[in-house]
Amino acid sequence: MKKLLLIPIIATTFAFAQGEEGYTQGERILDMQKMAQAMQDIQAGFFYNNLDIVKDGVKVLSATIENIRPINAEVNNKDIYERWLNNDLKMSNKIRKKIKNKAKDIEDRFSSGDAVQALQAYSKITQQCLKCHINLRKW
Repeated sequence: MKKLLLIPIIATTFAFAQGEEGYTQGERILDMQKMAQAMQDIQAGFFYNNLDIVKDGVKVLSATIENIRPINAEVNNKDIYERWLNNDLKMSNKIRKKIKNKAKDIEDRFSSGDAVQALQAYSKITQQCLKCHINLRKW
């Protein structure tokens, strides 16, 4: 009986230990790849005039942008100045919000038949991506 109780406790402890690792560079890279693929899907939807492809791309982009945050190495950095340089949360949150709004705008505009405005919103998302990569990632 004690063994049956011990197994769930160990499993729970292991699960919590995994959760404490936080967001890693590898996870961020995977999320960036998902967002890049979502942007390609949206673009393909424009070219094929296919609303379903655009909607799927917007859905993946909107869901994935929520995962983006500073990695553990940036959060746990002891140098305050370096942490400030590498981790501008206010700017990241602002970019995240703009991307989500423009993604919704793409879906709304494209579904209403205004492909030009949808493409302009797509361009604005690309500008926000570059803004983050230039300012925060030091490209």
